Amino acid sequence: MKAITSKVTKALPIGARLQCVDNTGARELEIVSVKGYKGVRRRLAPAGVGDMVIVSVKKGTADMRKEVLTAIVVRQKKEFKRADGLRVKFEDNAAVIITPEGTIKGSEIRGPVAKEAADRWPSVGSAASIII
Repeated sequence: MKAITSKVTKALPIGARLQCVDNTGARELEIVSVKGYKGVRRRLAPAGVGDMVIVSVKKGTADMRKEVLTAIVVRQKKEFKRADGLRVKFEDNAAVIITPEGTIKGSEIRGPVAKEAADRWPSVGSAASIII
């Protein structure tokens, strides 16, 4: 895992619902916690593009539902600023499910992936069809 190069606004608190954009069988995910967050007591931990989160599968195939998994946020609606001054935002909030070793669980990713997530997680970058 590499460091992130831009100032990503953390816009997805605990409880946020995300679309699952890989082919694992999950369709909708809910953020349970954010890995590596150290913050203020009783504050909901926020996540942004490129962050590793613990998610619960809310919609999907019968064997995937109610599973608690690890995922990487690849898109967010709230715009964030890159180091060159460019502001980026997407149409939806999306994540891909990964294994504990850091490789993606599915074999493909639907839709665009933010450059920050692709740079930080090489397995996500290699499976992405479009990197923005």
